[in-house]
Parts: sequence; C-alpha cells; structure tokens
Amino acid sequence: MALEIWLAFLVAAVLISVSPGAGAVACMTTGMRFGYRRGIWNIFGMQAGITLQLAVVGAGLGAILATSTLAFTALKWLGVAYLCWLGFKQWRAPAEPVRPDDSRGGGTRAALFAQGFLVNATNPKATVFFLAVLPPFIDTARPLLPQYLAVVGTLTAVDLAVMSGYTLFAAKFLRLLREPRQIRFVNRLFGGLFVGAAALLATFRRSA
Repeated sequence: MALEIWLAFLVAAVLISVSPGAGAVACMTTGMRFGYRRGIWNIFGMQAGITLQLAVVGAGLGAILATSTLAFTALKWLGVAYLCWLGFKQWRAPAEPVRPDDSRGGGTRAALFAQGFLVNATNPKATVFFLAVLPPFIDTARPLLPQYLAVVGTLTAVDLAVMSGYTLFAAKFLRLLREPRQIRFVNRLFGGLFVGAAALLATFRRSA
C-alpha cells in the first residue's frame, strides 16, 4: 500500500472511530461501571469484532451478506436484540460508585471481551460500510494480503486509541459521581442510548 493511500485511509479510520455509535456507548458504560483497567477488555473484544468484519469483507462473504435479504435481516435483528439487552442491563445496573476490580454483574474479563466482540460482530451496517469504503484503498494489481493486513492494523490501532479515550473519560469523570440518584440517572441515560442505537440499527436497510 502506497504511503499516500495509507495516509488517506488513516484519516478515514479516525473519522470512522470517532463517530458516535454503539461502540462508544459500550466503552463509556464499561468505563463508568468497571473502570479503565477492566474496561480495556471490552475494547479488545471490539477490535476482534472489527477484525472479523474486515475478514468477512476481504473473503468476499460481505458481498453475500449485503445482497442476501435473509442473512442481512437475521444479523441485523440479532444486533438489535443484543443492543436492547445491553440497554436493559445498564438501565437496571446498581447505583453504586465505580469499583475498578469488581467482576460482578458481567464484569469479568471474558464477559467484557465477549460484549465488545458482539457489539461489532453483529452489526451488518459495519459490513456494508466496509464494503463501500475499502475498495478505493485496495490496489488489485498488488498482493492483497499485505494491503488487508495494513488496513486491519491501522483501523484496529486507531479504534483502540479512540475507544480507550471514551473508556478512560467515563472512568475518570463518572467516578466523581457518588450519590445513588446521580449514578442511577447516568445508568438510565446510557441504557437509553443503547436502545437508541438499537433503534437506529433497526432502521438500516441494505442498498437495493
């Protein structure tokens, strides 16, 4: 991949990562509930989900997903249901201050990794988006594997940094909340944001 093409993709990767979405909500939620050191496992899971999405696109399966109504609809509603479930859990989360080492309520490393993975892996909108964005940056006259590795490495590194920022912000800022009513309000705010993200995903339609 030529340097100028990689720099253009780097800009695109930053714009993709900083745009608000379910991933940002998930990161701020885990940062608020479990702190940064435990919340980083949610971020690792998200990067695994992004890697899977890019692998699907690179293997050509993304085109099938984008054109198959059944496959697209099934994955979309799976993602909607999962985001609603996260919203429900967050709405009912205990109104307690952050405990960075707390593993209760789904706060184990494995649970947080799985959560992050599913947030990105069950999003067909991301697959369709990658199908539209990646082709201009890939030179089919050159070996494809090194280019795809560069794309995966760049996007995951950028997303790791951006999502770490969201998580750290929530862990530092929301740790200042001590009153149960304040924490309950924020829990329900993020729960509503998860449901809002689910509603947006439900309205997404694949291109004809």
